[in-house]
Amino acid sequence: MFSKILIANRGEIAVRIIRACNEMGIRTVAVYSEADAQALHVNLADESYCIGPALLKDSYLNMTAIIDVAIATGCQAIHPGYGLLSENPRFAELCEKCNIKFIGPHYSVIAKMGDKDEARRTMKKAGVPVVPGLDEITDIAAAKKFAGEIGYPVIVKASAGGGGRGIRIVWKEEDFENAVHTASSEAKSAFGNGKVYLEKYLTDVKHVEMQIVADNQGNIVCLGERDCSMQRKNQKLIEESPCVTLRPEVREEMMRCAVLAAKTVNYTSLGTIEFLLDKDNHFYFMEMNTRLQVEHPVTEYVTGIDIVKWQIRIAAGIEFIYKQEDIRSRGCAIECRINSEDVRNNFRPSCGQIKFMHIPGGPWVRFDTAIYQDYVIPPYYDSMIGKLIVYARERTEAIRKMQAALCELVIDGVHTNAELSSDILAQPEFKDGTYCTNFLDKYLKNYK
Repeated sequence: MFSKILIANRGEIAVRIIRACNEMGIRTVAVYSEADAQALHVNLADESYCIGPALLKDSYLNMTAIIDVAIATGCQAIHPGYGLLSENPRFAELCEKCNIKFIGPHYSVIAKMGDKDEARRTMKKAGVPVVPGLDEITDIAAAKKFAGEIGYPVIVKASAGGGGRGIRIVWKEEDFENAVHTASSEAKSAFGNGKVYLEKYLTDVKHVEMQIVADNQGNIVCLGERDCSMQRKNQKLIEESPCVTLRPEVREEMMRCAVLAAKTVNYTSLGTIEFLLDKDNHFYFMEMNTRLQVEHPVTEYVTGIDIVKWQIRIAAGIEFIYKQEDIRSRGCAIECRINSEDVRNNFRPSCGQIKFMHIPGGPWVRFDTAIYQDYVIPPYYDSMIGKLIVYARERTEAIRKMQAALCELVIDGVHTNAELSSDILAQPEFKDGTYCTNFLDKYLKNYK
């Protein structure tokens, strides 16, 4: 097992990883930007080092600075968390060249599955269902012809990256060419790669993802699904497990395909296979996230497995002790992402000092965060400041528990989306689980 790990991240996920390391007896090294000098992860780690100015490119994306700190402090491994460098194959390769273990899959697998059109081809060849589409747009005229054949609407998507960037929905033929150019330009700016591909745009679908764990001994286990369909502009807002509308036979087949996808690319570490599920219970591979997910706590609650600890153990070469038949999903867990944003002002980011804070408690209530009273939320980073997670034996009980927790949560000094989340939980479509990825876009049109 590692004796010292560097956490190449910030915010709540850096705090989450540090806590796991503390429980495992592993010393931690934090890196931070000048804007994060008073951040919680800086104070919780055994050692902390500033690696640059506030902007991401000068600090948390500065691969050389991070590696230099890891070497200087004698770290044997680097945990990238999620986002930032977690799916950057260059960083993973640099870690290997410097004899530092990257806590994640091999860089060649990150590159393969990070290129979404190549991932589509790989999954299609393996027999995993994929959405009808064109793997890469190289000829706009030919792509437009293909779009007409499969029928509008279609969606143009960046081959690299994620987070809703480099995506354009095309509803009619005359908008196709402009959508390709704008999606490609946005992808080039955001990810340094302007490649885009084409898919049939499926409406009224659920976004269901499968959590897999794969060790270095060849064991691949699926821990079940998460329903991540409550989204705004392709950004998840509420996640839950299990998916209440997923039929048992479809769940079983989806889990089989998730394991098959991981086996096909010789995957190790944690990974998430994301699927789209249509109203006829047909599912299609969307992408694979080769990292720890933001919403991992809901899976931890329903399975009783500490996913972060196992990610670290697997990176150290330890065999996963669970077999597929050992996995039992019990009860229901729900997670609400708490963002510092002004919902009624077009979701404008809300920064500033937290004047008062109260975190809800009680059995099976968890708030993963890096904020504290008097902390100043900087304007440079993602707006998510915490994740509120609850667990109960039944879904109706979990919904009530989450509503009570959201009402009790107080973060004074900045705007948050907590009230919106509570309102969503009260909607009939959420209560019966029939909500789809387009629900929130329609709901917000009349939101007061």
